[in-house]
Amino acid sequence: MADYFCDNPRYTETLFRRRFRMNKSLFLRIVNRLTEEVMYFKPKKDATFRDGLSPLQKCTAAIRLLAYGCSADSIDEYVRLGETTARECLLHFVVGIVDLFGTEYLRRPTLEDLQRLLFIGEHRGFPGMVGSIDCMHWRWKNCPTALKGMYSRGTGKPTIVLEAVASQDLWIWHAFFGAPGTCNDLNVLDQSPVFNDIIHGRAPEVSYYVNGREYNLAYYLTDGIYPEWATFVKSIPGPQHPKHRLFAKRQEGARKDVERAFGVLQARFAMIKNPALLWKKGKLAYIMRACLILHNMIVENERHSYTLEEELDQGEETETIPVFKGSVNMPTNLDGFGDSHTRIRDRQAHHQLKEDLIEHLWAKFGHLPNDD
Repeated sequence: MADYFCDNPRYTETLFRRRFRMNKSLFLRIVNRLTEEVMYFKPKKDATFRDGLSPLQKCTAAIRLLAYGCSADSIDEYVRLGETTARECLLHFVVGIVDLFGTEYLRRPTLEDLQRLLFIGEHRGFPGMVGSIDCMHWRWKNCPTALKGMYSRGTGKPTIVLEAVASQDLWIWHAFFGAPGTCNDLNVLDQSPVFNDIIHGRAPEVSYYVNGREYNLAYYLTDGIYPEWATFVKSIPGPQHPKHRLFAKRQEGARKDVERAFGVLQARFAMIKNPALLWKKGKLAYIMRACLILHNMIVENERHSYTLEEELDQGEETETIPVFKGSVNMPTNLDGFGDSHTRIRDRQAHHQLKEDLIEHLWAKFGHLPNDD
């Protein structure tokens, strides 16, 4: 309390942000919500009417375990919690985060979100782009012996795969966790629900133009392993023509959004960077989802400091700038979506979109120096 939470704390807001991975206002908001709605975090008294562990103690212990990836026993030296109590705090904390904040911070893009993503994609030279997709492996040190063959690739260690879609501001819009480490990105994609909204007709209808041609499916930027689908745009390996070199440079630069998101996520929460020490996969899934939710909460809380929109708004009249040069509407009729699988897997549409993007990028950025 004297270090961080009294009226005149010993450590500054900057040090709090460094050690708790978030601003104090956001942390106190989480603590207050958990205290109000999760029984485990409510203040209690023991049989002698002495105060038990405070919500701040419990939440601080959980954040320390997530942020530093240390053992549960090490928390006792600072927060005065035993090993089993610290581990119990962590599990109740991640479950509470998922239950209370998961709907808001692991949501699919709303109409406003989608318009903003499409606007940013158009500014970067990729009209219709809503993010980049890739996979990350989390090593499972204490994987049960019976499962090691399923989760180990070759002679490597057991891992669990996270598939994610991230945007330029590092917000993670889609997360699918739990595939065995023997799966590559294609196997994970086959299990992933990333296109379920499109298949079932729940996705917003998008209309945009590239090189004078109209398209109706938003797409993700990917690396070379992903298939040639209408919803993916890949780079060009070994480009020779100046147009192709410009496209490869821009595509590979924008696709690094998801790699940056993975790097920031692991830097903020060392627990998912270090090998997982728990035995049960269900608990690991809760920890991963809680870290993703906390990551998005931090992004929302600090977005004003590094968003692209502020750069675009400088020196421009925002009233006259359209949010997105196209249309985004919710579907009004679910009939006719039976061929959604075919639309998504259309290789001809993939190649046509790629050729139009090459011409669009060349017309937009080809005159700039060092872009050939």
